[in-house]
Amino acid sequence: MNRILITLVSGILLTTACGNRTPKEDTAPAGQNEESKNIQTMNFDELFTGISPEEITDNVFKRVGKDYTVITAGNLSHYNSMIASWGGWGILFDRPATWCFLRSSRYTLELMRREQTYTMSYFDEAHREDMMLFGKKSGRDTDKMKESKLSSVQTPAGNMTYREARLVIECKLVEVTTVSPDDFLTEEGRKFVIDAHAETSDYHKIVIGEITAVWLRR
Repeated sequence: MNRILITLVSGILLTTACGNRTPKEDTAPAGQNEESKNIQTMNFDELFTGISPEEITDNVFKRVGKDYTVITAGNLSHYNSMIASWGGWGILFDRPATWCFLRSSRYTLELMRREQTYTMSYFDEAHREDMMLFGKKSGRDTDKMKESKLSSVQTPAGNMTYREARLVIECKLVEVTTVSPDDFLTEEGRKFVIDAHAETSDYHKIVIGEITAVWLRR
């Protein structure tokens, strides 16, 4: 694999993690449930305001590494979301960019390649159990998107995200690079990609996207 010079302002190295948590029974206060019902009737412009990538104030280490990223690709008629915990935001080719480290078998990755665009959405703790559903099943074999309590919505560009998101980053797919064990200088890195290859018969992908829009919850 050819080495790529990437200048990333901040990030957290390596992989996607899918959670196996079972969503808990909804115990949210009545007021919160009522707010959720109201959100589902609101359009995108009522919920989000556009900002520049430079105006993002979120701590990338917390958002990506602890809160997790919900990556969504597809269109209104068919889309899929997954959970990722390794990746970051920064600069590539003098433009704002994102990157993530995904298993080659991810169905969302297949849709990202097809559509060439996707969103990376971030949620507050109140929606954690709802978003974790996206890491429990594969959208290739199940209709998991209909099971989600989160309310999907289209961005002005036609990409898919969720009304409950706090931060939404829209991306244009720039590169999908296949990793090689020889590229890793630590035993931990080499072992990880080799073990993952044994499960899928393919190596992980480094996915890089150019940031085309950033949306912050009003």
